[in-house]
Amino acid sequence: MELIDTLQTMLASPLMRRALVIAVLVGLAAPVIGTYLVQRRLALLGDGIGHVALIGVAVGWFAGTTMGAVPSDRFAVPGAVAASVAGALLIELVRARGRTSGDLALAILFYGGIAGGVLIISASGGSSASLTNYLFGSIATVSPLDMWLAIGLTALILLVGIGLRPALFALCHDEELARSLGLPTWLLSALVSIMAALTVSVSMRVVGVLLVSALMIVPVASAQLLTRSFAGTMRLAMGIGAAVTLVGLVITYLVPWSPGATIVVLAILLYAIASVVGPAIERRRRRRLGPTDPHPDIDDDLEVAGSDCAASDREGVDAAPAGDGTAGAATVSRTT
Repeated sequence: MELIDTLQTMLASPLMRRALVIAVLVGLAAPVIGTYLVQRRLALLGDGIGHVALIGVAVGWFAGTTMGAVPSDRFAVPGAVAASVAGALLIELVRARGRTSGDLALAILFYGGIAGGVLIISASGGSSASLTNYLFGSIATVSPLDMWLAIGLTALILLVGIGLRPALFALCHDEELARSLGLPTWLLSALVSIMAALTVSVSMRVVGVLLVSALMIVPVASAQLLTRSFAGTMRLAMGIGAAVTLVGLVITYLVPWSPGATIVVLAILLYAIASVVGPAIERRRRRRLGPTDPHPDIDDDLEVAGSDCAASDREGVDAAPAGDGTAGAATVSRTT
């Protein structure tokens, strides 16, 4: 009963209601984009964009301080959205030009994002400690504007990620094939990066920019161990993401822990469980189905070749003239 009373008290708080709404939205949206990033082997893209978002946070903080806004970080999230989208497009341009490798571009954004954010915050009269809430998440900073912005951005992310799934899957599975099919591959690649940037912006209040990439990737990795299709992986990853963010937020209400760290640890624990359960489920499925032909619609080549040779031999023997055995043997030899 005490736990139920505590949960009722939590739900009675407008701040916690806003935080729970954002947490569920983040848990649903992050794995959708993460599924495409994992398929394209860009698991660290979220980290790079997150560091760039710090510059936007600092610029928004500086603008708020200059304009006398209350609170001073009122424009931090809009600034993060603009900076992360610009960073995502920059990464795609670098990858498309091919002059700098993708991992090198991400490394430059890693270092430049943190350094630029700290410098701009210092110039606005703050300190690097002012970025802590954005680095690791803080539910105490969630405002009504943040909630409505998260609702709008999440709706856009889900609309693009699910509505364009066939085209985006073709791109992520084989970019050359997608190009041969007439798909605008650069535009789709940029769209995936922009959606990743928006996901980072939505998630940083709850998870923090340093840990948001884990929420995009770890639920997908867990789902891959338990499913056998791209669509199934995405659906299960969305369920895992929503569950760990919701449970993690409840835990941080009961215990004074960092919400971002708690959510990520829960996601990793589920991955550890899936890494044990997944192979066991696969072995059980194979035992139940038994040995199966991987190509049931195609005749066995050896059987077909053998039957053809046997039929040819029979025709040669039947066509051999009656007489001594030598002529018959020569006839069979010629037919084979």
